[in-house]
Amino acid sequence: MFTGIVQGIATIEEVTAEPGLSTFVVRFPADRVDGVSIGASVAINGTCLTVTRQQGSSLCFDAMQETLRLTTLGGLKAGDVVNFERAARIGDEIGGHLLSGHVHTTAEIVEILRPENNVTLWFAVPDEWTRYIFPKGYIAVNGASLTIGEVRGNRFNVHLIPETLRATTFGAAHEGQRVNIEIDSQTQTIVDTLARMGYDRPAPTV
Repeated sequence: MFTGIVQGIATIEEVTAEPGLSTFVVRFPADRVDGVSIGASVAINGTCLTVTRQQGSSLCFDAMQETLRLTTLGGLKAGDVVNFERAARIGDEIGGHLLSGHVHTTAEIVEILRPENNVTLWFAVPDEWTRYIFPKGYIAVNGASLTIGEVRGNRFNVHLIPETLRATTFGAAHEGQRVNIEIDSQTQTIVDTLARMGYDRPAPTV
């Protein structure tokens, strides 16, 4: 379980691709791997991965074919930077919202606006996931718990303050970039329950 509060930026050192499996060597800030153990869970761009090996401040992870298919991890290469969060522990402050680290889909950054002192990112998601996206609702983008701003058809935006841009990879975001999306589990449960009762949300209009 994760909180959606990104703990820092890590760097992909090496990617080894084999049929149906990719192994990632990821370098973390040295103080962020204290006490880590083999088998621990770490969210990489919002995707829960298991530590398989440690090499100093670098951790190794395996990603299976299904993970590579559903997320953006398959496109990572050496030198890329990623958001990371180590698994939450009982008693930790929940500053964002509870996440499982199981990515539902990916989205594309379609527009970046830069008003004074903040940045607004617009995303386009596959139509089937728009039923769970509401203004002021929660969503996780590359592992960061964010509040949805506006929703227009299959597009939504988020507003990022300077601290979020500093602490995450969003400061280097660009149009056309794909990101991992985890829908808020409570919102998904409510929407699906209402749909089973016949109160389905209409399809989005552009």
